[in-house]
Amino acid sequence: MATQLILLGAPGSGKGTQAARLVSEMGYNHISTGDLLRNEIAKGSELGQKVQGIMTRGELVDDATVLELLNANCDLSSGSYIFDGFPRNIDQAKSLDEVVIKNANHTALYFDIDLDVLAQRLVNRRTCGDCGEIYNLISKTPKTEGVCDKCQGTNLNQRKDDNEESVKTRLGVFKSTIEPVLEYYESKGALKRVNASAPSEEVFKEVKNTVK
Repeated sequence: MATQLILLGAPGSGKGTQAARLVSEMGYNHISTGDLLRNEIAKGSELGQKVQGIMTRGELVDDATVLELLNANCDLSSGSYIFDGFPRNIDQAKSLDEVVIKNANHTALYFDIDLDVLAQRLVNRRTCGDCGEIYNLISKTPKTEGVCDKCQGTNLNQRKDDNEESVKTRLGVFKSTIEPVLEYYESKGALKRVNASAPSEEVFKEVKNTVK
């Protein structure tokens, strides 16, 4: 049975970048709970109608519904999946194991980075509004200031929640919830750490070696 991956890490730690490479180069299926919710609603399935009702009421989709959604879209016996964005806390981690992962081989991959360094990375992050390419004013600047290398667009923006106050709040929430999750997977012998402060190419080499 293929190894399933659970990606853990703070916002901006590079999980999305590395997940995309694992999909393109190693054949993984990337499971984003947000994408699954949107797709299920678009299909108009019974589950999708349930989700739409919850969201229309302005409520958060509960863990039981997310787990039902994951079960409906994952066949762990025949494919390798990356779980990204779930779990975010210890209760979700335990539920994911009990309801979805069960006896499948799995590794929790933690993108380890100093949160002060990460805060600076997030505040300096810019995204091309035309093609989605991501830059950083410190570590990955476009070749021409204000112009996207990929599509030549000039619409490089800072996300609204990448200001210093929002970043501090998001990282504070992450720090308060991640330790019990790491301890849980470590107690199972399923936790692997990668140095997420290294350049992207080095991080991917470490991720590949860990996965293999």
